[in-house]
Amino acid sequence: MKKWVMMILLYCGVLAGCSEKTYEPREIVSETDVCKICNMSIVHNAYAGQIALKNGDYEIFDDIGCLMEYIASNGDEEIGAAYIKDATKNEWIDVFRAVYVYNKEYWTPMNYGVVAFDTKQAAQEWMTQEGEGKVLQYKDLHNFNWGIHE
Repeated sequence: MKKWVMMILLYCGVLAGCSEKTYEPREIVSETDVCKICNMSIVHNAYAGQIALKNGDYEIFDDIGCLMEYIASNGDEEIGAAYIKDATKNEWIDVFRAVYVYNKEYWTPMNYGVVAFDTKQAAQEWMTQEGEGKVLQYKDLHNFNWGIHE
């Protein structure tokens, strides 16, 4: 009997070790969180981003441009998940699946002018209300000119 119990426990341990780790966004604490790149406080949560690292740590950003600078400098091998706030819903969405719109007239904390949405339709509706912009996908952000747009 002990042999069977040991085998079942061993089997459960192997299964638990092989399961895929899941990541969840954490809440931003404006009083203490600062952007990993520019060291500014996260005052405007509606534009915040975060990366959940595979080691369990989180890196926080005040703007999608700062998040992309972190990825460009550090690579994406240690990233478990990355999130950005949807510009209309103020909800966390997957950075890699989001739809982005750029317009130099859109205000963002670092004046990059890029905002994120969960769908292309939401991005189109934003442009109808706020002014036309250029629709971008995550892959486009790697080659984007992240300087301040005046």
